[in-house]
Amino acid sequence: MVDRRVHEGEAVIERAVVDGRPVDADARLALDARYGHFTALQVRARRVRGLDLHVERLQSANRELFGAELPRPEVLGAIRAVLGDDLRDASVRVYVVAGDRPRVLATAAPPTEAPTGPWSVTPVVYQRYLAHVKQAYGFQQAHIGRQVARAGFDEALLTTEDGLISEGSITNLGAFDGERLLWPDAPMLHGITMRLMERMDVPQERRPLRAADLPRLGQVFLCNSWGLMPVGRVDDVPLRQDGKLMTRLHEHYDAVSWDPLD
Repeated sequence: MVDRRVHEGEAVIERAVVDGRPVDADARLALDARYGHFTALQVRARRVRGLDLHVERLQSANRELFGAELPRPEVLGAIRAVLGDDLRDASVRVYVVAGDRPRVLATAAPPTEAPTGPWSVTPVVYQRYLAHVKQAYGFQQAHIGRQVARAGFDEALLTTEDGLISEGSITNLGAFDGERLLWPDAPMLHGITMRLMERMDVPQERRPLRAADLPRLGQVFLCNSWGLMPVGRVDDVPLRQDGKLMTRLHEHYDAVSWDPLD
């Protein structure tokens, strides 16, 4: 089972900064209740995969939610500030939250790697409002995550009323069937790891997918800032496992360059 505390952003926060200045837990929690957006990233040796995509995500959401530009140096400055001079590896989140003006909050927690072994998933009827925005502090997704964990699953597949899969509660879903990489054709957050996998040199297609379709596919996987995770079953139905296909996916992902923060 995946540790849902990490899944829901409840890992132990080592430090936090607001507008580049260190804050205590109470100040951070006060801001946590605010309206905003964020991005989650893994830092290794003070480098980040897809750094430009993370900055672009924050800038686009900031224009949409706050009608304001977010300078790249402000984003990078927040990450550097929360890492300080000593942290080289960490799980970092950069939030922009409402206040007297939009405030940039960054948190650092211990680094997280993709769990090994196939994940179990179950469909849940739920569609996020403004699905393309990575929204801060989503009660609904946290609740769904806790409920499916209690039922013995690692992740929820969010679906429409008629069963179309859009995404996981904090992941994107993909399926690699032979030579074709499939993604759901539904409203979703266009995740950073998904965008990096879309650069893989194989035919790719957006297609309506339902839970009943998954057992017929060659390999189903989830992806987020942790990396790539194979899906082993949906409800009680086992899914095919193809080590060669997962190796191809991992080889592409592992070859993505890490962009320096300094």
